[in-house]
Amino acid sequence: MPSDEQLAVDLLARTDYGRVATSMRALPFLAFARHIVVDGRILLRLPRSVGYHRACVGHVVAYGADNLSSARPGEGLWSVQVVGACTKHEPTPAELARFGPAPRVVDGEPYEPVYLRVEPQFGTVHSTDGALESHFAHMP
Repeated sequence: MPSDEQLAVDLLARTDYGRVATSMRALPFLAFARHIVVDGRILLRLPRSVGYHRACVGHVVAYGADNLSSARPGEGLWSVQVVGACTKHEPTPAELARFGPAPRVVDGEPYEPVYLRVEPQFGTVHSTDGALESHFAHMP
């Protein structure tokens, strides 16, 4: 079985959206983000207009996702989190294509994306009812 960090990144690759957590002005906050996994790194797309990227870049962040709202009947639940250093990222054309279309507006403002990269330092994985065993049964 892979390490928790490897498993967390692998499970993140099965989802499209998650939540980035850090602090701003000494207060914790969560922000939703679109993500893709590239070479074991988590690439994030956030709206520039809300400014959350400024609290993330150059700091350690946590990024998490789950299947709590997407699990099929009888499928176990899982939740993962990776923690690592966050930097600005300039996506390649292939990465932009993988992100897919961006929303037109966020909170009534035109959407302008900002891209970040999280280098996982460690990860945690929690599951119920055999979710991870089911995941490994379907791996090549």
